[in-house]
Amino acid sequence: MQMKTADAIVKAIMIADQPESFVTRRLEEIELEFGGMRGDRHFGITAKSDVRQPMYKKGTEILNRRQLTMVSEEQLAIIAEELGVEKVLPEWLGANMLLSGFEELTTLPIGSRILFPDGTGLICMGENKPCIHPGQMIQVNYPSLPKLDTRFVKAGYKRRGIVCAVERPGMIRVNEEVRILINDVDNPMQ
Repeated sequence: MQMKTADAIVKAIMIADQPESFVTRRLEEIELEFGGMRGDRHFGITAKSDVRQPMYKKGTEILNRRQLTMVSEEQLAIIAEELGVEKVLPEWLGANMLLSGFEELTTLPIGSRILFPDGTGLICMGENKPCIHPGQMIQVNYPSLPKLDTRFVKAGYKRRGIVCAVERPGMIRVNEEVRILINDVDNPMQ
C-alpha cells in the first residue's frame, strides 16, 4: 500500500525566548536539536507533567512531546473569520512554525512525519488543544471585540495546530518546502 504524502511551505519560524511570555518572535532559520529549539520555553528532551498529563502527579519528569508547535496559514484564516477579526498571527498562539499548503494540519495523525530538505525530521505528537491563553493575546490585539479570549477555544477546536518532537536534528529555514508523511493508524510507521 502506498503511503499518503503532502507538501507544504514553511512560511515562518518562531521562538518563544522571552521568559515572561509564550508569544513567539520570527527568525529566518534555526538549528533544531533533540529537544527542539535551544532557548525556546518548550526546549528539552524531558519536561514536567502538567494538566495535559493527568495520569502523572503534577511536576513529574516525562518525555517532552511538545518541543515544537506548528500551525497552518489556512486554519488561522478560518479561526480569524470565525472570530470576526482581520487576522490571527501565529506568534499570538505561541507557535514555532507556520506552514502553508496543508490545511488539514491539526488532524494530522500521531506518528506522522514532517521532513525538511536537509533530512531534518519532526514527528507529530498530536493536536495542540486550544486554551484561553492565546485567546487572551487575540483579545489584546482586538480590544473592542468582546469575549475573543473565550471564543478562541471554540474557534480553535481542530484548527489550533499540532505539537511535535524532533526526530532528526538539523537546520530549518523559512520558505523551505517540507514533505509530510501521513501516518496510517491501521498500518503505522515505526
